[in-house]
Amino acid sequence: MILAVTGTNGSGKGTVHEYLKTKGFTHYSARDLIVEEIQKQGLVVNRDTLNRIGNELRKKHGPDHVAHTLYERALQQGGDAVIESIRAIGEALFLKERGVKLIAVDADRKMRYARAVLRASETDRVSFEEFVEQENRELAQTADYDMNIQGVMALADFTIQNDGSLEDFHQALDGIVDELKTREA
Repeated sequence: MILAVTGTNGSGKGTVHEYLKTKGFTHYSARDLIVEEIQKQGLVVNRDTLNRIGNELRKKHGPDHVAHTLYERALQQGGDAVIESIRAIGEALFLKERGVKLIAVDADRKMRYARAVLRASETDRVSFEEFVEQENRELAQTADYDMNIQGVMALADFTIQNDGSLEDFHQALDGIVDELKTREA
């Protein structure tokens, strides 16, 4: 089973893959793939650079490039996999055409910002105003190679509103995995 995860910043995409790893899934990260390219180019890893390099990769190699690369890695490795974080329409369509189920995660914006601050990665050291500005740019860009998180989330097979407890979130994920296993049986 291959699943993919999309969602807003700080919504719990990382928590999805962390939990699914405890269920035997292998994690494939779009962010890590893009960071590899950023480091090859000797650039600073921050949200703007991640966005720019991700868009450049998709523009140069096709709008499904990131997802295609991670999907091929997952097939090569075999077993259950989770691909995180799908942010462009071309990526989502590529995966869905191959039977990958897409999970969207969202939460209240202020709650997501608080989570991002606690996460404290190099891309999360911004004010709330910067967080909102960055997110607004990422939500609905129109070029094929640009991020369009809203558009990708609209394509999701499942959506989790992650405003509750971690236990509630895990139960929602278990329900999705159980439903998909039942469909496969």
